[in-house]
Amino acid sequence: MRKFSASFLTTLIFSCCLSVFAQKPDPVVEGIVKEATENSQLEKLAHELLDGIGPRLVGTPQMQQANDWAVGTYSGWGISARNEKWGEWRGWERGASHIDMVFPRIKSLEGMQLAWSPSTGGRAITAEVIIIPDLADSIAFQKWLPETKGKFVLISMNQPTGRPDYNWEEFGTKESVEKMKTARTAQTDAWTDRIKKTGCTSKTLPVALEKAGAVGIVMSNWSKGFGVDKIFGAYTKKIPTVDISLEDYGLVYRLTESGTKVRLSVSTDSKERGIVPVFNTLAEIKGIEKPDEYVMLSAHFDSWDGGTGATDNGTGTLTMMEAMRILKKIYPNPKRTILVGHWGSEEEGLNGSRAFVEDHPEIIQNLQVLFNQDNGTGRVTSISGQGFLNSYDYIGRWLSKVPESIRKFITESKYPGTPGGGGSDFASFVAVGAPAFSLSSLNWSYGTYTWHTNRDTYDKVVFDDVRNNAILTAILVYIASEDPAKTSREKSVLPINSKTGEPGTWPEQKKAIRKGGVD
Repeated sequence: MRKFSASFLTTLIFSCCLSVFAQKPDPVVEGIVKEATENSQLEKLAHELLDGIGPRLVGTPQMQQANDWAVGTYSGWGISARNEKWGEWRGWERGASHIDMVFPRIKSLEGMQLAWSPSTGGRAITAEVIIIPDLADSIAFQKWLPETKGKFVLISMNQPTGRPDYNWEEFGTKESVEKMKTARTAQTDAWTDRIKKTGCTSKTLPVALEKAGAVGIVMSNWSKGFGVDKIFGAYTKKIPTVDISLEDYGLVYRLTESGTKVRLSVSTDSKERGIVPVFNTLAEIKGIEKPDEYVMLSAHFDSWDGGTGATDNGTGTLTMMEAMRILKKIYPNPKRTILVGHWGSEEEGLNGSRAFVEDHPEIIQNLQVLFNQDNGTGRVTSISGQGFLNSYDYIGRWLSKVPESIRKFITESKYPGTPGGGGSDFASFVAVGAPAFSLSSLNWSYGTYTWHTNRDTYDKVVFDDVRNNAILTAILVYIASEDPAKTSREKSVLPINSKTGEPGTWPEQKKAIRKGGVD
């Protein structure tokens, strides 16, 4: 007898129920599909946001420009919108980065300063390069630190291959692939141990080197799957921190390791802007019958600034904006108020959405549902129940109104699921017991290729999939708004404590971070 997993049976039963729930065609649903298909604004919006404004690091002028652009765009559609201050943050503005090897030969290197990296003040710093050595322990590291004075310090391992894994697996022999992976694992373990013996963490190591007199930190945070760098933030206060590509980093590393006194010239132009106000952008279509009950769309607006934040989270933002545009045109008089939140500072701890939850208990108390999208450009394939006992019932009923051509991709949902997955803004709402759900999408190599990388740009957007998601979202919001019943908040399971991994209690919403920056 064939054995079926619980998740398989849940999906099978869920799919069968969708057929039972299905009813005759709905003119509003048909109108949503027609408008999204024949009059899509996605490409235009993406160009304006991703190409025109660019990356949206919290505290930068580009983030404020994006907030104002969204308000203006919504207003142009006849939708009421506003920017709502949630706190303050360290203001910083990126300028140009120039990184060159000047000895043993001249070569311009591919790289950039990390977010919040200090400026070199308009001048190029030229100095010799050294590598963090493999020392016995933290005492030996402290004795070695004076060697860094006046030098650039390499703090990342040298990768044994610059080919992404899929390239090896397509063309390499089984023996070669295993040999490469074994070597890489060994080198990774050895480098991790090397850094651990310094007594420092990834955050404190650059600070220790800065205090010892290093003139700059050089790193390469490479994603082994696709050969792109993850671009995060700098922890130094006075000296530049730069990330360079695997290929150029490997060149500099190997030359230095073999005894060549490599010299780099680095110039980073950035501006500290002091403490600046930071905002969420909110837009709403007022409800007619139940204006004090809310159906929410949700996506974070900020991004890291290595690329232009196209799939993290430009595509989620575009999905929600396009859904709102369509709803205003096709369903202008909703039963409940439709509210969209474009959150600030998700990347630094869900801060914008956490602040909203704290500031608006009246909305949280009367929230019918929230749908959040934040994991790339792919079409939605999963809507899990987040531990809400009856989520299977109402989400199933709502999905039954979605055309088969759209909902057929949703194949991995789990009900009631567990209240985990706190990596995006829906978690801020789930934490206080409000029914909030993630529209989880097809991978499109998101985690290895575009997530927090300098390759996260307009050309990576798959517009057919984003259009699919805008249709799905608009229909779900419409049906949820019309539903005569208010959603149940009864929970089937206790949440998992993220620190201990043990079952816990539904936590009170933590105090949102109102002032922030880089430690």
